[in-house]
Amino acid sequence: MSTSPGISSSLRSAAEAVPPVWLVMIGIISVQTGAGVAKNLFESLPPAAVVWLRLLTSAVLLVLVVRPTLRAHDRGDWLVVAGYGTALALMNFFIYQAFARIPLGIAVTIEYLGPLTIAVLGSRRRVDLLWAGSAGLGVAALGLERSTLDPLGVLFAILAAVAWAGYILLGAATGQRFDGASGLAVASVVGVVVLAPAGIVEGGTALMDLRLLLFGVAVGVLSSVVPYTLELNALRRMPPRVFGVLMSLQPAAAALVGLVLLGESLTVWQWLAVGCVITASAGSTRTSARKDGEEHPRRAGPVEETKRRRRR
Repeated sequence: MSTSPGISSSLRSAAEAVPPVWLVMIGIISVQTGAGVAKNLFESLPPAAVVWLRLLTSAVLLVLVVRPTLRAHDRGDWLVVAGYGTALALMNFFIYQAFARIPLGIAVTIEYLGPLTIAVLGSRRRVDLLWAGSAGLGVAALGLERSTLDPLGVLFAILAAVAWAGYILLGAATGQRFDGASGLAVASVVGVVVLAPAGIVEGGTALMDLRLLLFGVAVGVLSSVVPYTLELNALRRMPPRVFGVLMSLQPAAAALVGLVLLGESLTVWQWLAVGCVITASAGSTRTSARKDGEEHPRRAGPVEETKRRRRR
């Protein structure tokens, strides 16, 4: 158990020698590769069991590394962090259910409407109407080929977007009540507890298979530990506005990983949808940063912060 901090420290040391832009890109690829590995497990292990193993892996490592302080918190603090953890659990549960039914790139594209909606609704700038229109165009492009997509998978992706929006709002509140990453560590434990019944019941005896357990742990490492470490390092060396724009490439990365690992090819209309949402997310991030006069590295805003911490 004492090796986890050493592993994290080694990752951080190695990351120092890599340009921050590449760290973010490697983190993005790691996140989506983890999703691809997870989807390949669904034939042997149900989505609920896979996401529970992923959350369990990241929660254990976060608690070991962060060692959260549990004293000096009142009932309101615990209610907020419990809501944060529940949003985290539901966000992961819904998106994995979507992964099981629709292509990876489409699921992540729809899910990205969650943080994008928070960013646009929280702004009073007219230019953000352009980004909202771009996202709407992407949704319309998906609608043109609705017969090729599982409606239940689309619904789960929409629910994941809603949960992600809740995660952003509750994450901001948690950050004000807990120091450092303590809130995230506690929320991760809450998420494990919330999903334990579904994960254990659906997983059943398959959870006793050592090979499947190791794959589940690998999903947790690829989707949480590696990107979280690399992105933290990158944020110390680049403006959050640049980080936010790079993170907007997640839907495209998901589509490419789906193509390479899973053989999921997208149609022209579906690629248009991905491109529209990427444009909307990147544009909203850049215009927000310009308005705030952000030119040097500092603490990210709530949307960029949650994009960094979210995967997952």
